[in-house]
Amino acid sequence: MARYHIETYGCTSNRGESREIERRLRDAGHHRVDGPDEADVAILNTCTVVEKTERNMLRRAEELADETADLYVTGCMALAQGDLFHDAGVDGEVLHWDEVPEAVTNGECPTTTPDAEPILDGVVGILPIARGCMSDCSYCITKHATGKIESPPIEENVAKARALIHAGAKEIRITGQDTGVYGWDQGERRLHELLGRICDLEGDFRVRVGMANPKGVHGIREELAEVFAEYDELYDFLHAPVQSGSNDVLGDMRRQHQVEEYLEVVETFDAALEYWTLSTDFIVGFPTETDADHQQSLELLRETRPEKVNVTRFSKRPGTDAADMKGLGGTIKKERSKEMSALKREIVGEAYAEMVGDTRADCLVVEDGVGDSVKCRDSAYRQVIVQNASEHGLDPGDFVDLEVTAHETMYAFGEPV
Repeated sequence: MARYHIETYGCTSNRGESREIERRLRDAGHHRVDGPDEADVAILNTCTVVEKTERNMLRRAEELADETADLYVTGCMALAQGDLFHDAGVDGEVLHWDEVPEAVTNGECPTTTPDAEPILDGVVGILPIARGCMSDCSYCITKHATGKIESPPIEENVAKARALIHAGAKEIRITGQDTGVYGWDQGERRLHELLGRICDLEGDFRVRVGMANPKGVHGIREELAEVFAEYDELYDFLHAPVQSGSNDVLGDMRRQHQVEEYLEVVETFDAALEYWTLSTDFIVGFPTETDADHQQSLELLRETRPEKVNVTRFSKRPGTDAADMKGLGGTIKKERSKEMSALKREIVGEAYAEMVGDTRADCLVVEDGVGDSVKCRDSAYRQVIVQNASEHGLDPGDFVDLEVTAHETMYAFGEPV
């Protein structure tokens, strides 16, 4: 897990994006520290309103790069004038804010601390269902902190979910290093059983399942897809990080699954669900990744067309086997990341474009957005923004039918029906 320091400059929009970055990092088990000298990772959310601000941002980026192991630069200046940081010799990676949490985690499993308990953040209840995983990925430092899977009894997790609902949770986020192997230490994978038990609880709420590695899901893919199809309480959303389209690279990563198993998981959910969201991750620039391997990853992305994709450049983590491998040059990783990110935006943008004109029933208002707007999630956990929310009387926790009126690459806009 990483200790992070974040600095935000500029407008309310930037502050909102930083808040979302921190939420995702916290969900993944990372911890904020007071200053860059104590951090493993520094995040600079930039502004570029005037030339003086630009100079200040460049200077601060240089300082942060000297004080921490990894620097990620995002925000307006990063997106509009990212080359300035490169030209200034800043040792950092320029990213869209939505890509920052995945870059910090480096494709690793989220880290649940030993004393992790459910928490309520607004109307979102975060429920860690287990700690540890069954994987031994060659690039992942998380395994040193968590060990193998430890699954509390189903009854214990159901009781925690019930308490969150009674406390006002409208969305329960099931989290863990690898939710798909829940129960493996007890002799059988039981995620599908746990989800059914939670969905049977009284109340009006939704459940989102966190990251589940393809190998764990593959063995229960039919049972899991049946549960998703049966319960409206479950967002039809599966986050299964494939990490590469090359079986050779997956072997070097020690990912346990092969591409064919990932494809079988996708095919099973396609058969069971008419409308759902596939989320996956790719690590580009792994030390043994060839140009041909990279092309296989691009082809897998084109074939499966996931509606949410996290693209991460490989970064060595101390104490891991991959850290001893001879790495690829930064230029190669940058070019491959750029190519995959462009394809990702094309595919995800098309998915949101197809939503325009449709009506999505029972969307949940999850949180306030920028200005007088709210962020909603439809049945497949796709984000729909409603502007002028106060005019519609919408607050977090409300359910609303929305007509999708427009879209951006990563989200849509809607109006109450």
